[in-house]
Amino acid sequence: MGDNRKARVIFQPSGRRGEVSKGTNIIEASRQLGVDIETLCGEKKVCGKCKVRIEEGTFEKFGIVSSRKNVGPWQKEEEKFITPEQREAGYRLGCAAEIQGDLLVFVPEESRAGKQVVSKAAREIEIRWNPAVRLYTVTLSPPTFEDPLGDFERMTQGLHKEYGLENLRIDWLTLRSLPGTIREGDWTVTVAVWMDKEIIKLWPGKVEDYYGMAIDVGTTTVAAYLCNMRTMEVLDTVSMMNPQCKYGEDVMSRITYHMQNPGGLERMSDDLIEGLNDLVKRACEGTCPPKVKTRDKNGKVVKDEEGNAILEEAPEEGKTYLRLQPSDIVDLTLGGNTAMHHILLKLDPQYVGLAPFPPVIHRSLDIKARDMGVHINRSSYLFIMPNEAGFVGADNVCVLVCEKPHKSEKLQLIIDIGTNGELVLGNNKKLISSSCATGPALEGAQLAFGMRAAPGAIERIKIDPETHEVDYKVIGREAWRSYSKPEEMQTKGICGSGILDVLAELYRSGVIEKSGRFSKNQKSNRFRKNPDNSRQKEFVIAWANETSIGKDVVITQKDIRQIQLAKGALYTGCKLMMRRMSIESVDTIKIAGAFGTHVAKEKALIMGLFPDCDLENVQSVGNAAGDGARVVLLDRDMREEANWISRNVEYIELTVEKDFERQFMEAMQIPHMTDKFPHLEGLVPKEVLEQ
Repeated sequence: MGDNRKARVIFQPSGRRGEVSKGTNIIEASRQLGVDIETLCGEKKVCGKCKVRIEEGTFEKFGIVSSRKNVGPWQKEEEKFITPEQREAGYRLGCAAEIQGDLLVFVPEESRAGKQVVSKAAREIEIRWNPAVRLYTVTLSPPTFEDPLGDFERMTQGLHKEYGLENLRIDWLTLRSLPGTIREGDWTVTVAVWMDKEIIKLWPGKVEDYYGMAIDVGTTTVAAYLCNMRTMEVLDTVSMMNPQCKYGEDVMSRITYHMQNPGGLERMSDDLIEGLNDLVKRACEGTCPPKVKTRDKNGKVVKDEEGNAILEEAPEEGKTYLRLQPSDIVDLTLGGNTAMHHILLKLDPQYVGLAPFPPVIHRSLDIKARDMGVHINRSSYLFIMPNEAGFVGADNVCVLVCEKPHKSEKLQLIIDIGTNGELVLGNNKKLISSSCATGPALEGAQLAFGMRAAPGAIERIKIDPETHEVDYKVIGREAWRSYSKPEEMQTKGICGSGILDVLAELYRSGVIEKSGRFSKNQKSNRFRKNPDNSRQKEFVIAWANETSIGKDVVITQKDIRQIQLAKGALYTGCKLMMRRMSIESVDTIKIAGAFGTHVAKEKALIMGLFPDCDLENVQSVGNAAGDGARVVLLDRDMREEANWISRNVEYIELTVEKDFERQFMEAMQIPHMTDKFPHLEGLVPKEVLEQ
């Protein structure tokens, strides 16, 4: 039986969790579990920066029932910072809310002290300029008694005469702005036309530059790219943790949440739409001058009637600002896996999780932004990318639109590593795809000290093969541990790139055997039995005096198994797909996703993330899903190509292969139980490689 004096607390989106004593406030619990929440006033309840949200419901993934009744009573100091609407939604101040039972606590972006590092930068890729939305400027003759033609008909006649546009319709919200806009421009008007069919926005006079956004909705992170639609330049990339993380780190957890909680689907969808609107707002704010607190002549901060500081713009000298508003975004494209797609659109996702895993819809959708509650130009459309299959979604179609394996003679293996691994193999003759449940282990969620990429997370690890001593680097600090004082490291845990490093380094240095078990030939005092569970063995990566959480950061035998399960799933997928295509090798391996940006190729090969190959043929393609969303934003012909791809890639279900379990068990060993890895010679000691 568990200790009834303790409560289980899960913090999202960081994924950190553990037990704390009842009566502990949420801020103290966050410290104990290595979660950074802003506390500028030192828990005096006067800054309001530690605002968090208590989630309601059964969270089967975590084995808890979270309830607002499991925190202490409301305190009057909270009223100053939390509106009645927010209170109704479950918001509390972390310094005021005492834990009385199991909780799932969501920490909003603005309350996080250590901001998540999301690597979703746009690459330089070749895109043909052919956007779905184009601008046309036309100058018209004003109406007269002899020619009293209506404003809309007058404008469409001018567009037909000058640009050959025919049979144009106009969104009624745009129509309402027509008479004022056309006269404000003295009968010169710039028109945004969607797909040569519909007028969706008007500007007085001549306008040349206009703007759109491409969004990649991942299970864990969401990235948005603000683009100049005329020049195709990426003006800004903004990202966030997917706010649905609090319902579970993987797609099955979120499908389960929908099935077990009435209104769960609507709640998850609303959370994501709120997040999308926040990304749009942040991207636009980035085009405006920064704001600072207004001060009087004595240097005192000027406040409004409610006591809030009044802000004023502080533009940089010589810098020009676009000053965009969300209504200036005239087109938006969006891709995500099938579950994210369905949840966003409030389509019942439960059948995606049941064999034979059919999606509600394959093909793409054009939906008015206002119908979705997305705050861009009200008459604009969202283009929702098509799905391939139940577990290979629109995000994979985005990758294929970007990388174009269907137009290449070379055999390509594309591995998109995320919470769900998606694989594509083939060339212009045939393409097959599959998915494998890597789970969130590679993102740190299932490891004792795993965490998302944020300051203090270990991102690189080296283990000396002679002494088994550890050197490491954390996010936010340039110097490695060996060049630092212990207290300078402020280590909190291990993130994805560090997790990939650690398995390869443990194996290469001989700390663990090929099977993943800890070797008996340990050469340092870092190997030990867990102080609280003598049956659990662990290896210390960072000592307590190097951390900000006051605990040793360790890798346990259980952690190693979790990483092996994830890497084994990917390897098995690659091998079975190559067998299905009757090939022994591929010309190119492309690693996509945030992992593709950070993974060291040799470490990935050492741990056996994919079959043996020449490392020269392994490429990182970054966030190819986001790049693909950008391609369809700027080239409308690729939208139909995306629909073609989604129906012409053959999806194979790996788990129905007759020897899947045997292949999976063999792939869990490092790098593999029987497969040879000649390209590791020289990278791994011979005696280790020949175990």
